[in-house]
Amino acid sequence: QVQLVESGGGLVQPGGSLRLSCVASGFAFEDYVMSWYRQAPGKGLEWVSSITSGGIGSTYADAVMGRFTISRDNARNTLYLQMNSLKPEDTGVYYCEMADGRGQGTQVTVSS
Repeated sequence: QVQLVESGGGLVQPGGSLRLSCVASGFAFEDYVMSWYRQAPGKGLEWVSSITSGGIGSTYADAVMGRFTISRDNARNTLYLQMNSLKPEDTGVYYCEMADGRGQGTQVTVSS
């Protein structure tokens, strides 16, 4: 049974940083592309970033390019998202996702 548990969200001022984590279980984590999505209040789900199974390749949405960095530790079955230079428009619930499941999300609020 796929289980994805996100953590690391919180309230941060504009320009600040947060690091999100997603611990995976119930599947062969090292074999799957992993992604981060987010949902802003009143809006649909938005893709943020993806990383290949081995962690070599990554892609980003234009809105976060140059500010966010996705990474993974296959030995720890953990996916990360380092978020720097945060903006109010980055506010939302952030989800870890793979082909067969999505976590419950972690709230990120960027506000002064």
